[in-house]
Amino acid sequence: MRIGGDWLTRPETQAVCAMLTGAGHRALFVGGCVRNAIFGVAVADVDIATDARPETVTVLAEKAGLRPVPTGIAHGTVTVVSGGIPHEVTTFRRDVETFGRHATVAFADDVEQDAARRDFTMNALYATPDGEVLDPLGGLPDALARRVRFAGDAEARIAEDYLRILRFFRFHAWYGDPQGGLDPDGLAACAALSAGIETLSRERIGQEMRKLLSAPDPAPSVAAMAQAGVLARVLPGADARALPVLVHLEGTLHPRWLRRLAVVGGEAGGLRLSRAEMAAIETIRRGIDSMQGPAELGYRHGADLAADIVLARAALTGAPPPGGWQADTARGAAAVFPLRGGDLAARGFSGPDLGAALRAAEARWLQSGFTLSREDLLP
Repeated sequence: MRIGGDWLTRPETQAVCAMLTGAGHRALFVGGCVRNAIFGVAVADVDIATDARPETVTVLAEKAGLRPVPTGIAHGTVTVVSGGIPHEVTTFRRDVETFGRHATVAFADDVEQDAARRDFTMNALYATPDGEVLDPLGGLPDALARRVRFAGDAEARIAEDYLRILRFFRFHAWYGDPQGGLDPDGLAACAALSAGIETLSRERIGQEMRKLLSAPDPAPSVAAMAQAGVLARVLPGADARALPVLVHLEGTLHPRWLRRLAVVGGEAGGLRLSRAEMAAIETIRRGIDSMQGPAELGYRHGADLAADIVLARAALTGAPPPGGWQADTARGAAAVFPLRGGDLAARGFSGPDLGAALRAAEARWLQSGFTLSREDLLP
């Protein structure tokens, strides 16, 4: 099989490959760029694997007029900047010893050893500079079938890095067959080793959940997480049953991951979200239980959060969103309450009486559908 794409043929990328092959070394595209090219998905980052050692890559880059940056030199990675475009060039590696997210690695001379230490078979695909795919582990059939399968023994791969449990579900959500289930051996391994998630930092877990819930349809993966006992470790108290309903209601709307997290529920504080993200989650959850309609929600929270609340409420209650809700949230978000505290102060109101009168006027204005004017609202 041969892959192609503008990212592969551009002169800047080919210059990095030529820098290596011209000196007798291998230059193989690897990982996400190869996988995405097979799937017809846009390629953002270009990773290149080589048998050249990092110090050799650095010397060759300088001789070729390119800029080497030692971004991960201890792990064999040199970022080679060509024409302003970064290319991560990493020496073939093999694991010597692994423990959780940390591993002792040694440089290797052949691609088979490098492939054996990767997480999934679809990520262990390589391609030559002209796009010919190399498949050391037999992962090409998996990629073509959109089957996310661990490279080698699933439990061994997970024990090397427990974050791979969450990556397994995230990769299925993004790249797996939407009509097919998750790989049973991988799912069983994730369930058996789910306690290892406790060793991961909350930040890394939060990053994975953000990526997972941003997928077009994460519901099957999240349901499988719940089945395997993984979801309860990540979000204690979570319930994924309303998530497929929410995804259906969203239709063509942008898949906002916080909206989905609010519907799944659980203790989101353990994900180490930012203050703004936690505030948004709390606003959505309070809004779900409120009696506010789409227009008032738009007025109080803006169109995006109002949409989150309307859709999340519908998913959790089973009642469809009210007709015209999108127009109503937009109308509410654009509305400006015409009365100010100074208007009432000029009429003799002060202290608690002023606040109460202002709230009463706002309630009348909301009930009128934002139609009452300042003059209408003045006592």
